[in-house]
Amino acid sequence: MAEIIEMPKLSDTMTVGTLVKWLKKEGDVVKSGDMLAEVETDKATMELESFFDGTLLKLFAPAGAQVAVGVALCAIGKPGEKVEAPANVPAAATAAKPTPEPPSVSSMTKPKSEPVTAIQTITPAPAPEAAPDPIQPAKAAAPAPIATPAATGRLRISPLARKFAEEKKVDYTRIQGSGPGGRIVRADIVAAGKSPPAAPAPASAKAPAKVVDTWPWRSVADKSAVQAETLIPPSNMRATIARRLLESTTQIPHVYLEVEVDAGPLLALREQLNSGLAKDGVKLSVNDFVLKACAAALRAVPTVNSSWEAAGIKAHGNIHVAFAVAIDDGLITPVIRDADTKTLVQISAETKELGRKAKDRKLTPAEFTGGTFCVSNLGMMGIARFTAIINPPNAAILAVGTTMKKPVVVDDEIVVGQRMALTLSCDHRLVDGAVGAKFLNALRDHLQNPALLLL
Repeated sequence: MAEIIEMPKLSDTMTVGTLVKWLKKEGDVVKSGDMLAEVETDKATMELESFFDGTLLKLFAPAGAQVAVGVALCAIGKPGEKVEAPANVPAAATAAKPTPEPPSVSSMTKPKSEPVTAIQTITPAPAPEAAPDPIQPAKAAAPAPIATPAATGRLRISPLARKFAEEKKVDYTRIQGSGPGGRIVRADIVAAGKSPPAAPAPASAKAPAKVVDTWPWRSVADKSAVQAETLIPPSNMRATIARRLLESTTQIPHVYLEVEVDAGPLLALREQLNSGLAKDGVKLSVNDFVLKACAAALRAVPTVNSSWEAAGIKAHGNIHVAFAVAIDDGLITPVIRDADTKTLVQISAETKELGRKAKDRKLTPAEFTGGTFCVSNLGMMGIARFTAIINPPNAAILAVGTTMKKPVVVDDEIVVGQRMALTLSCDHRLVDGAVGAKFLNALRDHLQNPALLLL
């Protein structure tokens, strides 16, 4: 009897996955451990593994389709074995070609809140015509430009294609993808590498002066051109971020507390340690100290290391500190597990490895789920202070600003100090102001006395 492979639940928040492409075709012999397809979840792009030996008898979903968790993707069995599509696979999906035309955004017009019950394919639709400019006389229509990643503001590229482009030093940001949804695949990188570079513009040619339109909805080279609007379907990750953060801000009563930390001792110790560790290729960051200090503060004030659940308050026995990493179309929070038991050097190595895997979209579910507290650091981007939205089911999240030189009063004298703002967003159902203040005070004590983090 044929084995049916279904869309797996690859993350705790996943309800639907996008079948980026099939790595096998009907009739191929597959073995347990072979990769069948690339699947884009709300967290990362992952490969779908076969756990059976046999022949790939039938593909039930085409590349580019959005498939709900639990819906059949393909069947593996004996050569020539007949297999029928399961009841939860629409007949139209089984008849679809495995490689459809690149999708458009027309199917995104229905509300996102509508659940996906099976397989949703995205079909092309004509782009809306731009309205004529009421000020300028009509002009001859010019051919529509090709939508490039730079024009749409969103870059879709498979991890394999990104790695190959970096190896071949090909600028993939200017490539028009041929994969589903305009996704850039390896073949596009190969073709771009063979194409000769564009000839430079003549020296005498000058770029037209940019005129900023006074009309609020457009800014173009001249007022005679109308910039067409583009509806871009959100990725699974962006849609999940939107849903979860909306739930957080509407269902969790946030309370915000802020302290300012004297970062001078931390910066001095960091410089001293990095000088000694340089021979081993280790470079500690300020964020490494913050993650370690948060773990120590959570141990001192365990109420913050808890979650609000329907059955009651869940007090976590382990301290798993997550940290936000920005990627192409959103952010993800890798987790340092048992952070309170790890040294600064261990935390530093783990954050670098998890950060690299996050940007390559290679994190496994075990590496980005189960965090009991979260840190969002925008200090490296020059942000002085900000508030972060709680990442459910955590009870709090810490926003870390940049370290700034500023005048401070020490022993009744004004001196130059190094100050860093820390803002704690608390779930007020769990963490009252006094509890949050205890946590911030414990955190500040460890950061201002960083030698404690070495014990």
